[in-house]
Amino acid sequence: MEREDAMNGTNVLLVLLDDHAQWAAHCYGNSELRTPTLDYLADTGVKMENAFTPTPVCSPGRAALLTGRIASQHGIHDFLGGEYETRDGRPWLEDERTLAQILSDAGYVVGLSGKWHLGGSSEKQPGFDYWYQEAKYSPDRGHTALQRSALAWPHPWPGAPDSSRDPGVHTITDYAIDFLRTRDRQRPFFLIAGYIATHSPWIGHPERLVSAYRRCTFRDVPPDAMYPYGRPALESRFPSRQRPFEALAQYYAAVSVIDEQVGRLIDELDAQGCRSNTLVVYTSDHGLNMGHHGVWGKGNGTRPLNMLDESIRIPLIFNHPDTIFGGQVRNEMVTHCDTFQTILDHIGVTISDSERTARRYPGRSYRPLLIGDAVPEWTQVVFGEYGSVRMVRTQRHKVIRHYPGPTYLFDLVADPRERENLSDRPETQPLIADLTQMLERFFADHEDERKSGLRVRDLPHHNGREAWRQDDL
Repeated sequence: MEREDAMNGTNVLLVLLDDHAQWAAHCYGNSELRTPTLDYLADTGVKMENAFTPTPVCSPGRAALLTGRIASQHGIHDFLGGEYETRDGRPWLEDERTLAQILSDAGYVVGLSGKWHLGGSSEKQPGFDYWYQEAKYSPDRGHTALQRSALAWPHPWPGAPDSSRDPGVHTITDYAIDFLRTRDRQRPFFLIAGYIATHSPWIGHPERLVSAYRRCTFRDVPPDAMYPYGRPALESRFPSRQRPFEALAQYYAAVSVIDEQVGRLIDELDAQGCRSNTLVVYTSDHGLNMGHHGVWGKGNGTRPLNMLDESIRIPLIFNHPDTIFGGQVRNEMVTHCDTFQTILDHIGVTISDSERTARRYPGRSYRPLLIGDAVPEWTQVVFGEYGSVRMVRTQRHKVIRHYPGPTYLFDLVADPRERENLSDRPETQPLIADLTQMLERFFADHEDERKSGLRVRDLPHHNGREAWRQDDL
């Protein structure tokens, strides 16, 4: 095909995974996982080594990336499910402007194929022109179900994806490619490909891949004892923990099959001649423990809720041929809120000063890093929250505050497995005080008191299993 006119604006392909942990990719150091597409994107793009989610669970992590704001601003503090798809009958994000809305207003044609999980999934959400939504959930400890809604535009010719077949990773790619082939070529596009295969339960993935991974040693998963500051909950109590090697083989296979699907998308961009005019961003809503610390799952895999590094670390790769300075590995600490700003900065879409002031965005663009420049005075610290649990993490230390409840301090250099809580030592009190002051200043500057995680018990229900409804943060 002919190369598309770059004057139309920069396209964006956002590949947003569900439960893909940073440790689970060859380009991030996993010696047994095969991820050639991700390796290619990282080798020819920019790999962020220290990328974090602001909240280690699906819906709030996604909301942070798509709104540029933290849970105590956008108001989603836990995963949304079942009858709680709306907030007292209102859309959860009705007060927000997502990337989809911002780019639609800027003239982009906007599509979703895959997981949304931010409320109202059965209906095309504001800003989107094309909508194929698919979600995976586990209603009963290891049994899985799939739900979907296809509201894509009509096709005047045969060849559209067959929506009658079983949904899954291939169908998500089929609809994503359908969007790419049928879109208005006179406008730049923004496409979210939301893959869900890495989500639990870890069963039923392609046998051709699982059988190979069953021969692995899984040497990259530390043989940890159970996390001493929490007991198993939700996915940590699934039957899969009784067959850990099988669960890991299935999870590794899920990563590889998604890697194949991302390859299909890259090949389609190449075939259409728009690869060089498309920013590809690969990331995940949050991390995941697969036996790490004895935990299976993310922040809600324990009670009390956790902020383990495996729960909050995410893969983050940028690739834009001939535009970004490829082959880089960056160590700056960034979150989804920063990535929101970076995507907009990279494609030249601006937010008005009045809107920036009103929304008090906590993120900052790091686009200069992508093109080989420096970002002056980049602060090497990230903040997180899950309900009324809050965290501040520097390159060396992590403080976790439960409001109300205990405080934890970990030295991540001396104790990378987060086994020893140092918060009760006299010599650490000044450090805890300094980091707590930094944490509280951050939330004072940004949170919306009406949606603050500190009053999460008073906020609308997100699902039927919220930790704070059980007096068990």
